[in-house]
Amino acid sequence: MPKVTVDGQEIEVPAGTTVLQACEMAGKEIPRFCYHERLSIAGNCRMCLVEVKPGPPKPQASCALPTAEGQEIRTDTPMVKTAREGVMEFLLINHPLDCPICDQGGECDLQDQAVAYGRGGSRYEENKRAVTEKYMGPLIKTIMTRCIHCTRCVRFSEEIAGVDEIGALYRGEDMQITTYLEQAAAHEMSANVIDLCPVGALTSRPYAFEARPWELKKTLSIDVSDAVGANIRLDSRGREVMRALPRINDDVNEEWISDKARYQVDGLTKRRLDKVFMRKRGGLKPATWEEAFKAIAKQLKGAKSSIAAVAGDMVDCETMFAAKSLLKACGSTLVEGRQTGMDYDVSNLAAVNFNSTLAGIETADAILIVGSHVRWEAPSVNVRLRKAVKNGAKVYVIGPEWETTFHATFLGADLSVLSNLPSDLVEHFHEAERPAIIMGGAALARGALHAGLAAAEQLKVVREGWNGFNVLHFSAARMGGLMLGFAQKGGMKDIAAASPKVILSLGADEMNFEPYADSLKVYIGHHGDKGAHAADIILPAASYAEKDGTYVNTEGRVQFAEKAVFAPGDAREDWTILRALADALGVNVGFDSVGELQSVMIAEVPALGEEGLADYGTLPAAPSGAKVEGVIEAYPIKDFYLTNPIARASAVMQRCSAELLHGDELKEAAE
Repeated sequence: MPKVTVDGQEIEVPAGTTVLQACEMAGKEIPRFCYHERLSIAGNCRMCLVEVKPGPPKPQASCALPTAEGQEIRTDTPMVKTAREGVMEFLLINHPLDCPICDQGGECDLQDQAVAYGRGGSRYEENKRAVTEKYMGPLIKTIMTRCIHCTRCVRFSEEIAGVDEIGALYRGEDMQITTYLEQAAAHEMSANVIDLCPVGALTSRPYAFEARPWELKKTLSIDVSDAVGANIRLDSRGREVMRALPRINDDVNEEWISDKARYQVDGLTKRRLDKVFMRKRGGLKPATWEEAFKAIAKQLKGAKSSIAAVAGDMVDCETMFAAKSLLKACGSTLVEGRQTGMDYDVSNLAAVNFNSTLAGIETADAILIVGSHVRWEAPSVNVRLRKAVKNGAKVYVIGPEWETTFHATFLGADLSVLSNLPSDLVEHFHEAERPAIIMGGAALARGALHAGLAAAEQLKVVREGWNGFNVLHFSAARMGGLMLGFAQKGGMKDIAAASPKVILSLGADEMNFEPYADSLKVYIGHHGDKGAHAADIILPAASYAEKDGTYVNTEGRVQFAEKAVFAPGDAREDWTILRALADALGVNVGFDSVGELQSVMIAEVPALGEEGLADYGTLPAAPSGAKVEGVIEAYPIKDFYLTNPIARASAVMQRCSAELLHGDELKEAAE
């Protein structure tokens, strides 16, 4: 490990460290525009200049210069100061003076560094260059005259997203950054370039001219659009969530989020349920809470135990525990969270967990994906798989073909391949150091879990210090529900067979309501989506942004989301609705506040009280003769942008679906 001196302070740095990284280890701030920790080094902007001895007597770009034993690095000499001022002066030569109307204002690296490292004024008197705007789709607004050619967006698209959609045209002063043939950037992580852009060249189109950063309240939250549980920050003003931004968490989402996680928030204010409704004379009419609770109590009179609860995909653990407590007090055990009808074995949660962890899958060197369209089910996992492939991993896929962002070998859609794997694949897995299997929703829906466990034994994916058997869920509520026992052995079939007099739908919009024609269907949710249309009684609830909640992601990581805004109208937090319903039914659930509810929940499932990975034990052995047959005809997610009621209510997600997936042309106002 070489020793270097930074401004007189001697430090030891790992081999291969750049001078910029060494300076940061010594606590020195180095300005930069093109350099980013997760992208390759470009050396474009020259803002990170430092003086290095031994070496030529001139400033050098620290981002591209490796450290060497005995280097003396100076970040504060007059030469460095003058050089940085000169670079900043050149960067601002063509930059427009439109900070007052630029959406990057207040969060702009160029503003901050111009103040800290720039000159007091410009000596440039020539005309400024102007660049025509580029169209990058419904999410990214471009004002390319502001572009300083740092190429962060180009490198992100190529290296992280794996979609070569953004590049540079022409040379020198005429250079322009654009998408291929000026088409929309059509991949699931495209809007991350907005966060990466250090100036106002790429900003958020839906958020344009909406708010300034200092006006917003910032709340730490968890994304519920998929099962990865990406760490996000909700920025709100008044009672409205204005935007969602990623938070850095290297174990979960690094610093990327999907476009759906970022932009579905405008659906939080649309199609909302803000008052109680009851079905009268064939239609839903406004009612009071008291009327609704009386109707439910009347339906259960003399048969209190004939009640069931089905949880949706975005429900927090507190809601599910409150519902389970209510049913237990009524004498019922009919609870289920797998609303689409899956009924896989949940006796050992290690068999339905992403055991290698999200960060660990990057280190796998042989990966078999069974029945999962990873790009749509978990875009950030797809990013990690791409990293694994870049490190030399081979990927095999059983299921219908989809457009991957890395090299993969498709083995067909017949699940019988899982029980009769090709010899070269088996040999490759045996030679691999960290082999992994990823079971997706399409495989679980066809009963392939046990066959997957058998394949895991055959391929030896569980070794000392490594468990490569993974199940990739796409529901944010799934693992929390399974930890709380929110599952029947026979799945939804058992619920339907019991013919409950009352069925509580906790935001369950994807379930089939036909078998419950004789039941009183009570929908406790926040959007007027499919579940509300089928309901007899609607009780308006809070969305994930309007309540504190515990969520468990697909790898068993317990995370906590905070309340950002208040629910609209008469809507209430879900647990308070269930607590009031308990009073109406004359039963005791054992809690009167959210604190008491969480205490009781954690007492029953201690793992839910500790943020971090839950311990599910060792992987169970596969049952003898575990085989599976049948063909995976399609994946569960048909439209990436419209997978949940919030996204379906979002105008931005509707537009993305129409333009990016279905090729609809944008209509002009006159049309």
